[in-house]
Amino acid sequence: MPIAISDPDDPRIDAYRAVRERDLLGRESRFIVEGEVVLRVLVRQARFPVESVLLAENRIESLRDIVDGLPNAVPVYSANRAVMDAIVGFPIHRGILAVAKRLALPPATELLAALPARALVLGLVGLANHDNVGGIFRNAAAFGVDAVLLDATSCDPLYRKAIRVSVGGVLMVPFTRSPSASEMVADLQTAGFDVLSLSPSGRETLGAVRPAPRTALLLGAEGPGLPAALLARTRTISIPMKSGFDSLNVATTSGIALHHLSQG
Repeated sequence: MPIAISDPDDPRIDAYRAVRERDLLGRESRFIVEGEVVLRVLVRQARFPVESVLLAENRIESLRDIVDGLPNAVPVYSANRAVMDAIVGFPIHRGILAVAKRLALPPATELLAALPARALVLGLVGLANHDNVGGIFRNAAAFGVDAVLLDATSCDPLYRKAIRVSVGGVLMVPFTRSPSASEMVADLQTAGFDVLSLSPSGRETLGAVRPAPRTALLLGAEGPGLPAALLARTRTISIPMKSGFDSLNVATTSGIALHHLSQG
């Protein structure tokens, strides 16, 4: 049975306290997921062990299958809306939160070596916007991306908002970090990937590209895009647009490009 929480200061639910502030400060190798769809993704995978769940009282029965299916060692807490809002620090309309454990990320070389002979990989360079990263992971999950590499300047995919925007895609697609964009490209090329860089100035158009068995797509931040040194080391591709307009949201761009590359 769920453990009833009536005091917002109850130490048992410390991990859920002041959610927004701790999104920024971190949770000591833990992260928060929010909402029913994402919680269902979380409990179906093994990469991120669930540590606890906090539910509004009126959500318990609709999630009875999850509550009953969790290991006995995973506590499920429940609270009324007023108490839950006081715990997290804002109105939590979905009434569904969970804490999961981060595990150490593998080296990029190890992740790439474990991929099959045919694989599609995404590389994210300088992407600091959590909405964009979440949207990209959602597209990655939808189009069967095998892994995502992020450089050191890209934001944390396990930030609560990024997970929510990805609709759980962040929890489904394996990812790791590369120390730098340059090392990312070197590791991809060593692992036999044809590395494609999306850029408005790309020398090839996306529609003309026939994906290799191992293909990697690099995306940069809106505005600065990918560094010139990176473009010089890779195949550059563009998405043709109406004359006078050459910019799309990077998450939208990822969906268009991944759809094309996944069909090859």
